Amino acid sequence: MKTLFSLIAASALCFTPLMASAQQSVRIGVSAPLTGLGAANGKDIENGVRLAVEEANAQHLNIGGQPVQFELVSVDDQGDPRIGVQVAQKLVDDGVVAVVGYYNSGVALPSSPIFAKAGIPLIDPAATNPAITRQGLNNVFRIIATDTQNSGNAGTYAVKVTKAKRIAVMDDRTAFGQGAVEEFKKAVQAAGGQVVSEEYTNDKAVEFNAQLTNIKAANADLLYFGGLDGQAGLIVKRMKQLGIHAQFVGSGGIADSVFISSAGSAAEGAMAWEYGRPVDSLPEGRAFAQKFKKRFGADTLTYAPFAYDCAWLAITAMKQANSVKPAVFMQTLRSIKYDGITGHISFDKYGDLNNPTSTLYQVKSMKWQPVTTIGAEK
Repeated sequence: MKTLFSLIAASALCFTPLMASAQQSVRIGVSAPLTGLGAANGKDIENGVRLAVEEANAQHLNIGGQPVQFELVSVDDQGDPRIGVQVAQKLVDDGVVAVVGYYNSGVALPSSPIFAKAGIPLIDPAATNPAITRQGLNNVFRIIATDTQNSGNAGTYAVKVTKAKRIAVMDDRTAFGQGAVEEFKKAVQAAGGQVVSEEYTNDKAVEFNAQLTNIKAANADLLYFGGLDGQAGLIVKRMKQLGIHAQFVGSGGIADSVFISSAGSAAEGAMAWEYGRPVDSLPEGRAFAQKFKKRFGADTLTYAPFAYDCAWLAITAMKQANSVKPAVFMQTLRSIKYDGITGHISFDKYGDLNNPTSTLYQVKSMKWQPVTTIGAEK
């Protein structure tokens, strides 16, 4: 009996340290369209987060005195606000401690309050409608320029640099597309420009003959489109078929290979304003692009670097706060200063990026080339 008690005591001594250092699983959520029209960009976002999670796990981090294993939990919001709300609740129920999302502003707006109620930080790599961070929520952080900044730059540039005299606008009736065009129009008017035609479609349309005929009749010399890559490509192709010579300028989410594939040879000369600086111009940008392609066998489109930074931002906040509890490390997020792939990241009182930048690109020899960057970091 004495020997038995000795064995039990020895086992307990051995077991206690093992329990103390037990690995904790930390779930990071991603909400993006993984099927449907935005699937290519949604997968780009998911893979950006996946790469960050894999790199963090390779570092065998200890947080709060315990080793951590990060786990990626992805949901397909299909770019649909109704489904976005449903899968947001699923992420909460699955116990995520932070969420990287969204691609679509229309999904972000109704979904973000669900995470606010649960006390979970939402870090936004792509959705740009200004209202996302103006809902009175304290859990939303955005590391990309808003439509006010990006489309505002586009409107001012169209009037003052491009010298467009007769400007047309068209949007896809989404929160993103409409928001981008509204901010563009404000900037055009503030710069003394004239909008001569206002048209709209929907984000699933493939025929734009009526709208473009009206734009041609208005003798527009520039068309600004608020919408996404594949549809923008179809519009440019139809413009060429109708003999419309207006300069095409797109909002964010257009300067990628999906647009060129959709537009074909009509892509040549098209312009688009995108968020941030060209990745190749950033200190770690080229290395990121190389390791992304090595890991996934494809080039990043637009948002993977932002999504990667979002994930690392959450992980860094956990490390600095020495806690994986959202209520604790979210306080760190509010005051964090972090140098990521996409540049320096810190937030204003709304959770928006301080010193945001945007870049104008143009298709030259069937490749997107940077023209100018506005809002350089201070």
